[in-house]
Amino acid sequence: MSASRINIKNKRAYFDYEIQEKFVAGIQLSGTEIKSIRMGRAALVDSFCYFVRGELWLKGMNISEYFYGTFNNHAPQRERKLLLNKKELYKLERKTKESGLTIIPLRMFINDRGFAKLEIGLAKGKKQHDKRETIKAKDTRREMDRARKSF
Repeated sequence: MSASRINIKNKRAYFDYEIQEKFVAGIQLSGTEIKSIRMGRAALVDSFCYFVRGELWLKGMNISEYFYGTFNNHAPQRERKLLLNKKELYKLERKTKESGLTIIPLRMFINDRGFAKLEIGLAKGKKQHDKRETIKAKDTRREMDRARKSF
């Protein structure tokens, strides 16, 4: 797979959360993790970000072990540090403390230089009735597309 085709999405994020702002962060990886990501063997489901001493960490992301790795293979569920500049970190930390927002990963991709990047979103949780409205909007959009294709 080429670097531009790696695009691992967290589909559940847009259903459960209302995304208010997006940021692109680097990920501190170790050992064979980048090889597994390039093979598309990562999952963002049920992962979230949190602050520890001014640093942003990602918890719950699964990067499967590299098949050809030896005893140097990485731990699949370890916590990973996210790399942002200080201004962005300060802004995110302030918003999460003040307004009760949360930071969730939206998608992982590999940029032109070959580095793994994570798009994170400052999000507010949706209530049950908001989720029903999202489902209704999807259904009507799907029906309209079907009607257009039948002509």
